[in-house]
Amino acid sequence: MAGNITREELKAKMDRGEEFVLVDALSAKHYQSSHLPGAINLPYEFVDEAESLLPDKDAEIVVYCMNVDCEASAEETRELEGMGYRNVRHYAGGKQDWIRAGLPLEGRRVSHKSRS
Repeated sequence: MAGNITREELKAKMDRGEEFVLVDALSAKHYQSSHLPGAINLPYEFVDEAESLLPDKDAEIVVYCMNVDCEASAEETRELEGMGYRNVRHYAGGKQDWIRAGLPLEGRRVSHKSRS
């Protein structure tokens, strides 16, 4: 059974430079618009393609989507576990929780400051 991860725990993992895979379960369009730093895109409807993107079933994986009402990340977390992934966590607050905390995003709709 996957565990949940809070925004604070996720941010601390990033700050420490821990190795894990951050997965955005939203559509490619939403991902390209903005996503959490370092996230890869695996929309829930394509979760059956996970093994090509996530070959290491022992790797720590954190899955998120838009917010607590978004079912995609919870469903994707369950699907990944069913596929044999052993270390999957769910960031239920998702992108909206991250944004509300004033934390940075990557993608096309990110502030002009990120252009260098």
